[in-house]
Amino acid sequence: MKKYKLETAIFYSKITSDKDHLVKSSEVELQGILDRRSEEGWTLSSTDAVSFGSAVYFYLYFERNA
Repeated sequence: MKKYKLETAIFYSKITSDKDHLVKSSEVELQGILDRRSEEGWTLSSTDAVSFGSAVYFYLYFERNA
């Protein structure tokens, strides 16, 4: 039987001339989530992202054997 876990990260856009600022600012935190879950034995099974207003919601779906 498998166990599943959802991890959510929210990042807010800001006015800037750097079009990649959201990618740059979220990269460190998202990599930290991936590293931490990997150490706990979780495997990333799926991802999703939704933009709502000035925010971007990242959903990371993990699974592991029970």
